Amino acid sequence: MSLNKNLSKVLNSKILQGILIANIFAFLIIGIQSSLAPKDTGILVFSEFVIIPMLMGIITAWFWKDMAIRGKQITGYSILNGLIAILMSFFFLGEGFICLLIVSPLIFGFIISGAFIGRAMFKKRNQKLNISIVSLLLGIFIVDSLSDHHHENMVSDELLIEASPEEVWQHVVAFDPISQKENYWLFKIGMPSPMATTVSEHRLGANRKCIFSNGYIFDEKIVKFDINKNLIFDIVDQPKDPEIMGHIDIKRGEFILKDNGNGTTTLIGNSWYNLHVFPTWYYDLWAESITRNVHFRVMEHIKLLSER
Repeated sequence: MSLNKNLSKVLNSKILQGILIANIFAFLIIGIQSSLAPKDTGILVFSEFVIIPMLMGIITAWFWKDMAIRGKQITGYSILNGLIAILMSFFFLGEGFICLLIVSPLIFGFIISGAFIGRAMFKKRNQKLNISIVSLLLGIFIVDSLSDHHHENMVSDELLIEASPEEVWQHVVAFDPISQKENYWLFKIGMPSPMATTVSEHRLGANRKCIFSNGYIFDEKIVKFDINKNLIFDIVDQPKDPEIMGHIDIKRGEFILKDNGNGTTTLIGNSWYNLHVFPTWYYDLWAESITRNVHFRVMEHIKLLSER
């Protein structure tokens, strides 16, 4: 009985040891990557969310290779490994809650994948193969960290308004505070949402401000002022914080008013942004969703004011 208890303690210590070493490894690699990457770019490469979690899973698999643990247990321990990594990112890297919520599926997915890949690797007892796989992953990480990264996208949405372009226009340039409750789930849990817009003058070159729910202000400059038809503004300054705003740059916004000839107007909202987090196949889905919900929150408010 005593032998079984001691053996259980050893096995549990191996589980925790693997998780601890994996997280220390991840933070060391991120530190090295930060020193190699160009300064002040704010770029987070895909290797930080794919290669490092996968290597973390492989490291834990090495510690667990002599343990008779099943697939469900590996998954559970890997989720614990991911939770610890996320908590450390929150406390030591200053990442925000919503940002970590968005990144968590990648972290969990690739840590679990790495643990199962590692289990298959270490079962074969082929040292050369194991070293080759780890070296390949580290090589991808180094090349990715030193490469240039750039991604720009444009999101476009439209809304039918039962009012003329003249009535819509007066609420497009600037609008009173939004009183409607947020209906997008990220806004509900704390992501800043647009609340009001002010403008210094109704003319080309005027300064415009978009005010968000937590007091964030986007400073804008009107670069096209085609009355009742088209408004384009460049973002000249925007807030940086641990949440989404720190990983995306909104470059330009546009409103197009299409007169439908029957007393209604089709309002089109366009936004251009640069994304600073990769892989884009994952993060662009979030960026588009957030941008689209910002569009509709503003455009539905304009619709309400115009039809009133």
